[in-house]
Amino acid sequence: MAKQVLILPGDGIGPEIVAQARNVLDVVNNKFSLGLTFTEGLVGGAAIDATGVPLPEETLAAAKAADAILLGAVGGPKWDKLDMAIRPEKGLLGLRSGLELFANLRPAILYPQLAEASSLRPEVVSGLDILIVRELTGGIYFGKPRGVRTLENGEREGYNTYVYSESEIRRIGRVAFEAAQKRNKRLCSVDKANVLEVTVLWREVMDELAKEYPDVELSHMYVDNAAMQLVRAPKQFDVIVTGNMFGDILSDEAAMLTGSIGMLPSASLNAAGKGMYEPCHGSAPDIAGQNMANPLATILSAAMMLRYSLAAEDAAAAIEQAVSDVLDQGLRTRDIAGSSGESVSTQAMGEAVARVLADR
Repeated sequence: MAKQVLILPGDGIGPEIVAQARNVLDVVNNKFSLGLTFTEGLVGGAAIDATGVPLPEETLAAAKAADAILLGAVGGPKWDKLDMAIRPEKGLLGLRSGLELFANLRPAILYPQLAEASSLRPEVVSGLDILIVRELTGGIYFGKPRGVRTLENGEREGYNTYVYSESEIRRIGRVAFEAAQKRNKRLCSVDKANVLEVTVLWREVMDELAKEYPDVELSHMYVDNAAMQLVRAPKQFDVIVTGNMFGDILSDEAAMLTGSIGMLPSASLNAAGKGMYEPCHGSAPDIAGQNMANPLATILSAAMMLRYSLAAEDAAAAIEQAVSDVLDQGLRTRDIAGSSGESVSTQAMGEAVARVLADR
């Protein structure tokens, strides 16, 4: 049976990197007879320019009908002065909430070829393989009430609400425990339970869940310490589970351990395994249209899409191996070029991955 993939190029470098991932998907689609069909839609700033809203109803409907979604990036300074309710990022949040994509999986893997590109010494990061499981549809990003109000003295005050229900914590906890079972059976739950009541509950629920997974070693860490430990001794971690805001920050920090945020894919899944897949980096408007962005995070996101939502493990593994092979060949985009300074274009990197796949 054919499976439908919705492509959302988005803004900035999004169209450039998604084009390379689409070419790679075309190769594996033919090579492995996957039966994938593709449609495109608008989201973010591109959607605002065309329709006046960051998430058109047609895009949300297409996302709900698709088996999986591949997203580039959204946002840019062009739209920064718009009202918060219609900025490009609201399109991304709308997709997450509309599709109930509550579990964000962000692997931080250091390819051995890029050990010198990491911001830390090779001996500190060599062999790094961390999975960050971030709750994606709750917490302070979605909590209400929120806004900016004017007090009686005329001063403006901004406010947001950090809230998690027990059921929200429990379902993301299960995803993390089950992921740890498939890896090295170590799970670190990150919170701020010494200050925030909502994370006191978070910790209590994680402790309760741990009884159902006796083969997984659960530990707890405050978020400020976790941020420090990711730099001091990152290989102590296997799976990290945390809330929306903390996960957003820690996963970007982990990105630099791998040499570049341009190497980090992500998957956002709902309870049925349907997902939206995107690189962890943003739209990088400063280099948009210059053919210099790293497409590998998007290509690796496509591999995650094949694995988690489209039941195509062999094709996913083939893409990941092709990325490693291309790095073995010495090809580097600007962000991972290191001290050599020699780099290839977005298109050249994507074409190299597709060529390796086609020739294997």
